[in-house]
Amino acid sequence: MTDSHPSRSRRDVVVVGASAGGVEALKALAASLPPDLPATVIVVLHVPSYGRSVLPAILGRAGPLPARHVTDSAELVAGEILVAPPDHHLVVLDSEVRATRGPRENGHRPAIDVLFRSAARALAHRVVGVELSGVLDDGAAGMWAIRNRGGLVVVQDPADCLYPEMPQNVMATVAPDHVVPASRVGALLDRLCREEFPTPTPAPLSELIRTETDLALLEEGAMNTDERPGSPAGFSCPDCGGTLFEIDEGGVSRYRCRVGHAWTTKGLLGEQSVQLDTALWVALRTLEEKVALATQLSERAAMGGSPLTAARFRSQAADARQAADQVRGLIESRPSTEVELIDE
Repeated sequence: MTDSHPSRSRRDVVVVGASAGGVEALKALAASLPPDLPATVIVVLHVPSYGRSVLPAILGRAGPLPARHVTDSAELVAGEILVAPPDHHLVVLDSEVRATRGPRENGHRPAIDVLFRSAARALAHRVVGVELSGVLDDGAAGMWAIRNRGGLVVVQDPADCLYPEMPQNVMATVAPDHVVPASRVGALLDRLCREEFPTPTPAPLSELIRTETDLALLEEGAMNTDERPGSPAGFSCPDCGGTLFEIDEGGVSRYRCRVGHAWTTKGLLGEQSVQLDTALWVALRTLEEKVALATQLSERAAMGGSPLTAARFRSQAADARQAADQVRGLIESRPSTEVELIDE
């Protein structure tokens, strides 16, 4: 007999990601939320791993909902804003969110993709993902997971962003359900979270989403398995030097190493630029030290009556000086990382 009253569902978890320009967008979002929002709001803002974050206090003052950091774990309670603390990912489980020190993604901890992907894994169609102002593309892969599992995709209107690249990259990866200014996100979320809809059958949970979420939780089995997601990419992980494996998901390539550090193509390119800059400065320092040491040895040899030895050291100092000048020229002539990454 066919059930004439199919089960109904509501969206009761909102996951929000932001980076550069994100504090202003988050304040506008918090101010537009109603005091009786029937959902938990979980926020990741890219912040330095050191120091203290006052984001919960800022959001609590900006709007009617209380906000706090997740210090270990927190239950999902409607009408509350949960914020990722510095140097911790937030991983959504069935009825709670957990703070972890899993591997960095795109050099970030907290990372937006970790939050979005874990919410998609645990809660499927109950999730609304929101991408706000920021550079690069953290959040795009996570939004693909949310969409794949039946959740909704909301992005801040790029014209409203101080830095529109993150919303633009989400829009290039998945077709958003809604594109709105930050000041209108709260009213939209209130409407979306009050709607009831027939409970859909979520897409099967992929082994990739399962494995990547387990890596964020530091699950030993996910790190030690012989079967790595993706295929060897021929690149090294900037965080640990391990082999990166290329993953193609939804037509978008990204990379992950054995212990779980993850990079998008833009993130990896940007970090390679940073590492190249570091390598050039190391080379310059080494050459300058060689000039100084060879010069000292030449002077000592001359004072000790060994002119041939002194000449050899002077020659080495001159060669090192020439190489140092070349490296200095490379440092001065390199285009800035910022232009390479966002001036397209």
